[in-house]
Amino acid sequence: MAFYEVYSHPASIRYKTSVCTKATLFLGIVLCLTYIPPLLVAYRSQGFWVKRSTYEEQPVVRFQYQVLIIAATSTSGDYVAWSTFPNFNNMQGTNLRIPSISVREEDQNQDGKLDRLKFRLDLPLRPDEQVYSIQLLLTFSYQLFRMSTVVMQTLALVQHSSSVPGSQLFISGDLRLQQRTPLPHRGLHTAYNVSVIDGASPFASAYDLANVIGSYQDRNLTTFLSCPSPVWTVGRAAGTPFQINAEIRYPVEVVRYPLLCVCVYIEKTYENKPFSLFVLDAA
Repeated sequence: MAFYEVYSHPASIRYKTSVCTKATLFLGIVLCLTYIPPLLVAYRSQGFWVKRSTYEEQPVVRFQYQVLIIAATSTSGDYVAWSTFPNFNNMQGTNLRIPSISVREEDQNQDGKLDRLKFRLDLPLRPDEQVYSIQLLLTFSYQLFRMSTVVMQTLALVQHSSSVPGSQLFISGDLRLQQRTPLPHRGLHTAYNVSVIDGASPFASAYDLANVIGSYQDRNLTTFLSCPSPVWTVGRAAGTPFQINAEIRYPVEVVRYPLLCVCVYIEKTYENKPFSLFVLDAA
């Protein structure tokens, strides 16, 4: 059977719109959500799949006003000593010398964090005594806050010896942080917020510098005094004290920390249809 075209009419349909519409706004939001959140995640996590990274922070350091000094006054083992610990001083007998001390901490850039300690100690001596070596121990409170919160007590050891008796020791150095293991990137860590020296102990072993430093170095987190060029001045006049001048700076530190990404597999249901979701979490 043959078919005949009875009627035909062409139709032209045109859709017009302006640029400022809800559809354009929706498209812009979708594009922003497509590119901006991944960039923010990458910036906040310091990059993707990073296992270990570093950051810079200036610590909050305070001098604890705990001092222990031992000065050798001869090459045959004679010495004088003093500390801020009464039990240690009671053990010294005639070797005890009470010095005069002046301390000043400075905030040079006015940012609310101390930058430097100026320490001076004048050790009185008898006219027949000379100083051949010095061992000086200072303690500090040390805190970090940027990622993990670290609160601990640390020390700085100053020691110098010479075959020629001296009248003055000048040191200028930095109190540096030493890490054996990376710090966690979050949490509170106060395991080392204990006194470096047990000032309540009546035993001499508690004040022996070899025991103190040995126990201190067993820690994973310590500080040390970086002083490349101590200045030893000779020629002390009779009756004048031996003088120690120290400038200890608290510099910005580079802190190491680990970053572990944990991939979590989650099964969900949306509109009665199952789907899988992977979530990355920094542990």
